[in-house]
Amino acid sequence: MPIAIDMTIVRQLLENGAQLVDVLPAKEFAADHLPSAINIPLTSMDRATTAQLRQDQPVIVYCHDHQ
Repeated sequence: MPIAIDMTIVRQLLENGAQLVDVLPAKEFAADHLPSAINIPLTSMDRATTAQLRQDQPVIVYCHDHQ
């Protein structure tokens, strides 16, 4: 179940091994993304593309499209 979290919680989760996933298209991800983020575009997110994620750690999903 998705929940909104603030930056303090994001930092704590990342310090403890959470995975950061940016869902923007690859071209936009290449132009700008947060350090350590991986790119899984929302339009291609499925069981196969998320298989690379560790199941034993939280996943933080974000999208910042500057709009």
